[in-house]
Amino acid sequence: MRLFVYVLEAKGLPLNSSYYLKLQVSKSKFKSRVVKGCSDPFWNEEFVFRVRGGGVYHLQLTISICCCDDNYDDDDDDDCGVGFLLGRVRVPVAAVAAEENQCMMPTWFDIHKAECGKYVKENCGKIRLALSLHGRGDDRSAEEAACHGTPSPLGLREKIPRRKKLLKAVASSLDKILHKNVNSSRSYGSLDLSGSYSENENCSEESSSCSSFEEAMEMILPKGGEQQMPDDLQGGILLDQAYKVSSKDLNALLFSSDSRFRKKLWELQGITDTHETPWIYKPGDRSSLTRVVTYTKPATKLVKAVKVTEEQMYCKAGGGEFAVLLNVKTPDVPYGNAFMVELLYKIMPGNELPSGEESSRLVVSWDINFCQSTMMRSMIKGGARQGLKENFDQFACLLSQSIRLVDPSISSEKDHVLQIVKREHQSNWELGVEYFWNVTAVTTSFLILYVGLHLLLCEPSKPHGMEINGLDLPDSLGELITSGILVLLLRHMHDMISHFIEARLQMGSDHGVEAKGDGWVVTVAVVEAVNLPSFDASGYADPFVVLTCNGRTRTSSVQLQTCNPQWNGVFDATQVPPSVLRVEVFNFDGPFDQAVSLGHTMINFLKLTSTELADMWIPLEGELAVSSRSKLHLSIFSDIKNRAETIKKFLETMEKGVRKKLKLPSPHKNSAFQKLFGMPPEEFFIKDYSCYLRRKIPLQGRLFLSARTVGFYSNLFGHKIKIFFLWEDIEDVEVHAPSIASVGSPTLIITLRKGAGLDAAHGATSQDDEGRLRFYFQSFASFDAASRTISVLWKMRNLALDEKALVTEDQLGQCSQLVPENAGLFTIFEVANMLKIHSADFQVDIKCVMKLFNGGNLEHKVMEQSGCLNYRTTKWEELKPGVYERQLSFKFRHHASIFGGDEVHCTQRKTLRVDGRGWIVNQVTALHGIPFGDHFHVHLRYDIEKLDTEDDACRCRCDVYLGVEWLKNGKFQRRIEGNINEIFTGRVKRTFELVKNEILLANDVTVL
Repeated sequence: MRLFVYVLEAKGLPLNSSYYLKLQVSKSKFKSRVVKGCSDPFWNEEFVFRVRGGGVYHLQLTISICCCDDNYDDDDDDDCGVGFLLGRVRVPVAAVAAEENQCMMPTWFDIHKAECGKYVKENCGKIRLALSLHGRGDDRSAEEAACHGTPSPLGLREKIPRRKKLLKAVASSLDKILHKNVNSSRSYGSLDLSGSYSENENCSEESSSCSSFEEAMEMILPKGGEQQMPDDLQGGILLDQAYKVSSKDLNALLFSSDSRFRKKLWELQGITDTHETPWIYKPGDRSSLTRVVTYTKPATKLVKAVKVTEEQMYCKAGGGEFAVLLNVKTPDVPYGNAFMVELLYKIMPGNELPSGEESSRLVVSWDINFCQSTMMRSMIKGGARQGLKENFDQFACLLSQSIRLVDPSISSEKDHVLQIVKREHQSNWELGVEYFWNVTAVTTSFLILYVGLHLLLCEPSKPHGMEINGLDLPDSLGELITSGILVLLLRHMHDMISHFIEARLQMGSDHGVEAKGDGWVVTVAVVEAVNLPSFDASGYADPFVVLTCNGRTRTSSVQLQTCNPQWNGVFDATQVPPSVLRVEVFNFDGPFDQAVSLGHTMINFLKLTSTELADMWIPLEGELAVSSRSKLHLSIFSDIKNRAETIKKFLETMEKGVRKKLKLPSPHKNSAFQKLFGMPPEEFFIKDYSCYLRRKIPLQGRLFLSARTVGFYSNLFGHKIKIFFLWEDIEDVEVHAPSIASVGSPTLIITLRKGAGLDAAHGATSQDDEGRLRFYFQSFASFDAASRTISVLWKMRNLALDEKALVTEDQLGQCSQLVPENAGLFTIFEVANMLKIHSADFQVDIKCVMKLFNGGNLEHKVMEQSGCLNYRTTKWEELKPGVYERQLSFKFRHHASIFGGDEVHCTQRKTLRVDGRGWIVNQVTALHGIPFGDHFHVHLRYDIEKLDTEDDACRCRCDVYLGVEWLKNGKFQRRIEGNINEIFTGRVKRTFELVKNEILLANDVTVL
């Protein structure tokens, strides 16, 4: 028979020294390790004694607690005088045998003073032990123990848990020791057995609860709190919802052994033959709990009833956060041994609700791991995704019936911050007293009062010297100096009063504009600033803040005479998807004076998390701000009201320009896009295209378009490249015609603004002389659709919000109809590839000829006479300095062209000549409703140049060039090009004849 002794810890020892233990049963002896430098030593050691013979139950365990020096080694012999006996504990083996299953749970024993101790205290502390007997004689009853003279305690206590729970109880005790969570202790006197049995009964009852789910959570909490919350699995998000319940209660609802919710879910899904094992520690890892759940899923039309095994493991549990990883195995399904599905449940504390209730957020993600290679990989993954989606739709519906959902419009964190920030502002009187309470104002007031009293008390004097009646001059040098000082003080006081009044008039609304309706909402709380540079002789500044986001500007109030201002202002307005917030701090120096910048910064919403934005101190940039180490305190909240409807309206607006139906992206694609580029949750994916990024070695990848960014990702033989930049960073988008260098494919060129997109510089194709990055994309599967979508998104993002407000949906639709459906973006066609079809000289100023392109009466009259019906134009839009663009739309008359009755769309771009002596107008024309009309575009180039003459007369020349851009190859290219040259040459000649006639007629009328 073997006696197992688990020595856990001791407490309340009289000396803060080193301790070790000597254990003895009969002639068997053991010694523990030395625990140095503490009064509450912790051993956590196990000792095994072999006891034989019929007198086993007369034996007793003796444990001696010895104190030694810090230099004492575990291998030293304590008989050498290096230690002394502190006290002993004696436990009869019969007391262990009397326990049910012969197991004594962890119990505190009193340490009794030694006979020759070197200390005075009677109470030497306590030690915690757990004991058990194993081997033959385990079934010996308590009555046999009583026959040997040991009193039976069976009548004094209830049943104690089975022996197999001893290890769990020991583990629980160890966890509580390690994390200082020791419960109330119990004493077990070696001489008073009856009292110790009663306390052991309480310990047993407490230990039995350790096997429950709540006790298991308490044991794992301390270690789990040190772990990080795992990232979402790559397969995508199945559920992301907030609930009005604490995270701890939600965790218990989903994963406790007696969860009623899981039973209801199984009943709803038709699951049978369920079996759950208890939560246990994973072998070799005391920081996580595991269990196995098996059940049978009902048969479907394609698959018979299958048995499912779930291995559930806690990856994190602490701080109100829980993460449970599920490995789901279905070996009975086709190819079931080739894959395993992973599910990750993440339960996190939510924001405190305005009502004071707790909330929690549940995020469920999934992935699939293939253990074997199979050709059915994509089919298996698609089937798993569909099945999980259906299951979690039922899961979410049932959970929402059990727990109330949190209204997504409620943002308690935001409300809490804004409630603190929106304090009551000081009145003008309070600010005035604070501003004017200085030496200058007090001195000036005193002198004014003093002079006023002097005028009241003195009598009028007779004129002296150069004085006349009504003009009193200073009679001494002192009077002259006093008058000068008084004038200077009055002038300075006048400036202070004017400055104060102007600043209060410039105050604006620190409480901002309350957002109404649905859409993207950006709320910025300007709290305070520190260490701003000074501009005043007094060493202070008068700062105010200007915020700019998506073309809209908000200005804070002016804080007078301070370098550490506190604004406590809130600015809230509905915006299009915000990308960048520009912040600049100015010094106020009057309403008509140019404000001096104290510092500036730029905040990128895509590079910061919502937690970082909620409370951030930003170092200001600029020479003055850097030298003063200025910082600005902001709280920023960006969210979407009515997300689904807002995104739908955004896509509908795009459809008017793209002229193509855009579908709402699936949550899986959206989640994959966000994870790939590290985007925030509010960013949504729109479209992606397969293409090449031209470099020394072309990279095949995909171009991703979202509401605020353009991204490109490529993975070529393990060489990964990932870039993205903002729509606001793009300065120009061009399309180059197919060439040998582009392998016969049109090229889409995106040019960024100078200094923008530096994070994507490693993926740029080239860099121009001005330092702007350029990206060349080609080989699109559908170049027209891609270029057109990019054009519309870019123009939407760069269009000023004030202009957007003036454009109605009907106007947007009308303008979009003027854009060629297959034209894509404006294509630059080289002159060398074009044919000169006409040249005309005009004896008038170049401005008269340019009236043909200004959308006025001359243009409409000439075009109608040349055979164009329903001729419509848009206004010239400036793309960049010296470059303008507009759209045309008309129909040919039947007698004017064989294309009669068909719609024609044109895009014109007007640029200044390099020499500044005229204009170049490039026109791209798309013909619809004709054979092979989608195979080509017609390019016209009008080169209008001012000519020099000897008599200084006004004269100009217009050369017209024609070219055909082929989008698709065909057998009739030569025939079509010949036909186009003939028709457009005749139209151009006819048009310029009409222009000359109209100009001459206009000049004759002017002369008359």
